[in-house]
Amino acid sequence: MNLASSVGLSTKPSLPSLHSLLNSYIESRNRKQALLLFRQLLEYNVKPNDLTFSLLLKACTSSSSSSSSSALNSVNVKRDANQIHTHLLKSGVDRFMYVSTALLDLYMKLGCVRNAHRLFDDMPDRDVVSWNALICGFSRNGCDFEALKLFVQMCKEGFFPHQTTLVSLVPSCDLEAAEHLFEEIVEKSVVSWNTMIGAYGQNGFFDEAMLAFKRMQEENVPANLVTMVSLLSANADPESTHCHATKTGLVNDASVITSLICQYATRRNTESGKLLYKSLPQKNLVSLTALMSSYTEKGDLFQVMSCFAHLQQLEMKLDAVAMVCILHGMKDPMGFCLGLAFHAYGLKSGLSADSLVANGLISLYSRFDKIETAFSLLSEIHEKTLISWNSLISGCVQAGRPSDALEVFFQMKMSGHSPDAITISSLLSGCCQLGYLQFGERLHNYILRNNHEVEDFVGTALIDMYIKCGRIEHAERVFKSIEEPCLATWNSMISGYSLYGLEHEALACFSEMQNQGIKPDKITFLGVLAACTHGGLVQEGRKHFQIMREQFNMVPDLQHYACMVGLFGRAGLFEEALMFIRNMEMEPDFAVWATLLSACCIHQEVKLGEYVARKLFFLDSNNGGFFVLMSNLYAVKGMWDEVARVREMMRESGGDGCSGISVIEMTSLEDMNVNLSSSKSSLNANAWQPLLSLY
Repeated sequence: MNLASSVGLSTKPSLPSLHSLLNSYIESRNRKQALLLFRQLLEYNVKPNDLTFSLLLKACTSSSSSSSSSALNSVNVKRDANQIHTHLLKSGVDRFMYVSTALLDLYMKLGCVRNAHRLFDDMPDRDVVSWNALICGFSRNGCDFEALKLFVQMCKEGFFPHQTTLVSLVPSCDLEAAEHLFEEIVEKSVVSWNTMIGAYGQNGFFDEAMLAFKRMQEENVPANLVTMVSLLSANADPESTHCHATKTGLVNDASVITSLICQYATRRNTESGKLLYKSLPQKNLVSLTALMSSYTEKGDLFQVMSCFAHLQQLEMKLDAVAMVCILHGMKDPMGFCLGLAFHAYGLKSGLSADSLVANGLISLYSRFDKIETAFSLLSEIHEKTLISWNSLISGCVQAGRPSDALEVFFQMKMSGHSPDAITISSLLSGCCQLGYLQFGERLHNYILRNNHEVEDFVGTALIDMYIKCGRIEHAERVFKSIEEPCLATWNSMISGYSLYGLEHEALACFSEMQNQGIKPDKITFLGVLAACTHGGLVQEGRKHFQIMREQFNMVPDLQHYACMVGLFGRAGLFEEALMFIRNMEMEPDFAVWATLLSACCIHQEVKLGEYVARKLFFLDSNNGGFFVLMSNLYAVKGMWDEVARVREMMRESGGDGCSGISVIEMTSLEDMNVNLSSSKSSLNANAWQPLLSLY
């Protein structure tokens, strides 16, 4: 049987009929039949033209795009492409730019990057489509640097990039480069705008994403479904986005509705999300999970169970991601019983065997100080991943049991796992709780020896550890070694200076942070105001409190108010302190009045102290702290009858005001054993010894 009969042709075919057959093979994605037909054409000595080669390449490309990756890289397909290239050169059709571009695209999809580049270099003429095919091909094949170089060369040769170029390059380059690429496009389409909005959102630059959308509207480019979803992913305000989607008629799309529900739920506007959910034509697990997770975080257990019952009525089942979202939202003590119920559901449905769910359950039990159960869950996991170990270590630290966290870490090392940034950060937090500097320094050495980046939360955890272990100079060195400190790192350093009474260093650090373009948050101002309080910088404190409210539009918390009351009280400005309390936008709590009482003790203001003490007694009569302060105040003034009366009241309330604990690090195990034998301590010295030799 010859080739002609194999494709069903017994006579010499005409080019139009052959082209019609090639089109049918393109639709059916049948590369082999297209090649057989081309060979039959050559047998009949029919000369192919540019359209023939274009259709043949399209058939091969469409077939390749639907094939598996192994088929794409097979020797046969690459050989066929080379043969087509040879015939193209022999026939002289390579002079047609669009045909050569089609072959270039095929080479790139087959991973033949060098062949494609060589073909591009041999092309006598090129257009923007040819450049796009080459650049996109390099990007798809992981040659990001080469793709960027080609883009620069393209611009130098006077070609204006197309949105396809930008879409291909944005994922492979940094945001600054993507912005330059975007600005090079003369006529920006909705695809270009969506790509930039998405890039900003994925990199956490939410304000820039909103500005890009505003520019898009100013240039009268209509938004589409992708625009709405990208905006919501970039943390856009759900209400304004909802209004825009309604005006443009995009609100009826299921993907937009689901994204809106998720954003409403994330911002704890669950009722708006629920109303929108009712309009969803086809209910889905993603939107329902978002509502359940939001209700869980708010502690609305009735609504959680209502959503779960609705889910079962729809004959849906929770998946691992949905289960973990719900478990992570359970932070209220009342939600623990519901957590047990979902654990039971996980056991019944088999979800508990999933590593994601198992880790979520470990975090849940650790959060509610059920460490023994968390240990039991970890032991039941057959293949313990690093995430599983990290979940338990982090849980132990959060539950205030750092010694257990270190024991788990030792077990993790024995099982062959090496710590990552999350492990190290959790352990450093444990060192803070114990004041265990030596082990913290060993962790720091491990980071340096293994070339871990001292950035973001690892750097912040190191700074926090050194500060709380009495080594502010070490914390400064770590801070200076970080190239681009994040907000949390700046906050740790400012709070550290404040804690050590270095108020001028704290304020200088705050100024430098602003010079670096980092926007402060409430924690930043808490550190700044505490520094002003410790240093007695009344005017500076007033100024920064005003900056917080007026320049950054932040509503102060009770802690900020307590700092300001302490600032005025320590300076002896009691009238201003009382006026400040009266003008507070919220009801003063125990901490605010206790700060004022502490200032009364410093300045021996008995009458005002008695007035404040009465306030504290009615707020929390079981707290022995203010009894101690008043006793000391009376003692300084020599009012011993009053001292006796206060101490009697303290005994009657059931607290002596003297309970406390101090943690110190011993220089040797022998010293530790001596001290442990002479005091009631829960620390297990034997458990610590093997940890010291880990690094």
